[in-house]
Amino acid sequence: MAYNIKDVFYLSTEATITADTAGTGSSQLDLSAYIDPIARGRQKGTGLAVYKVHFSILEDSGGPVDPADSGVYTVSMQAGLGVGDNATGTAFAMTSDTLGNTNALNMATAAYYGPGATANMNGFYDYVMPSTEVPYVVVRDNACLVYEIKDKTLAATGALVLSARLECAQISLDQATLNQLLRTQTV
Repeated sequence: MAYNIKDVFYLSTEATITADTAGTGSSQLDLSAYIDPIARGRQKGTGLAVYKVHFSILEDSGGPVDPADSGVYTVSMQAGLGVGDNATGTAFAMTSDTLGNTNALNMATAAYYGPGATANMNGFYDYVMPSTEVPYVVVRDNACLVYEIKDKTLAATGALVLSARLECAQISLDQATLNQLLRTQTV
């Protein structure tokens, strides 16, 4: 299915990172209303084509991150990871395989450097991202926003809100493609 205004819609999720915390966390997005991996007669199975993932970090007051914040974060959207909602520092152990290009569940990943992190870098740097020509097709019933706080120096007294917005469309899949995606999207 082509990327067009008629078919594309948005889904989003967010996680709150409390002040002065570090470690991993997650927020799970339920996709069960958009996925049906079972073909029935002439009806094909359906998947969710994700064309783009947009990440943002704001202070919980809605304003931008304080210029003194020197935190370094890695954020990712993972298909079918199924880890649920976990507060920062209480979640699963993440490895380079979780966030790396070799992970078949990895839809999109970016590094974020707070304004005070370095003189040359701040903001998001995408290193895995689907495209409008080749979307990431999800056939599992969830997607998880996962993150790791490497160095948390939050100048604000409040929390940060990390969010992800997915540009996506529901698509029909032939049985061979569906089977291949089901095999590759396993934990």
